[in-house]
Amino acid sequence: MKLTRNSLILLAGGGSAALLGGAYFIFQLLMGLPPCAMCFWQRYPHAAAIVIALIALVVQGAALPILGLLAALTTAGLGVYHAGVEQKWWDGPSSCTGSGLSNLSASDLLAVDSGPKLVMCDQISWQWLGLSMPAWNAVMSFGLLMVWALAVRASLRRD
Repeated sequence: MKLTRNSLILLAGGGSAALLGGAYFIFQLLMGLPPCAMCFWQRYPHAAAIVIALIALVVQGAALPILGLLAALTTAGLGVYHAGVEQKWWDGPSSCTGSGLSNLSASDLLAVDSGPKLVMCDQISWQWLGLSMPAWNAVMSFGLLMVWALAVRASLRRD
């Protein structure tokens, strides 16, 4: 079965929509796992990929599938970076890791109880089969990257 350019774009954009929807509705709303700052960073390229896919269904050519590929590459890279921060392979931003707490006073730390739950980027909040959410995002986003690459190839054959 040969997949067309538009079916590949639908698959890639739908994959980003599924990952973004899963993050918001399953993990955040149903499971009560609020995102950290780096989690949000990984969501933005998925949102961009959805918009790119919708436009690419109307506008022909390879430019938009290339942008979709870059969006998938960006969120996959951010997922790898975030997973590495969680595993303490490298330092993350001090604004959302344990190192960022050194400038807070005791009253600042106690005030957290009255507001939203504080989520640190270097803490694993959920994992399955030994991989955390950012690691799963990276794995799945690399898969979406391959689908976008096939859409680029199909676009170039058509042009």
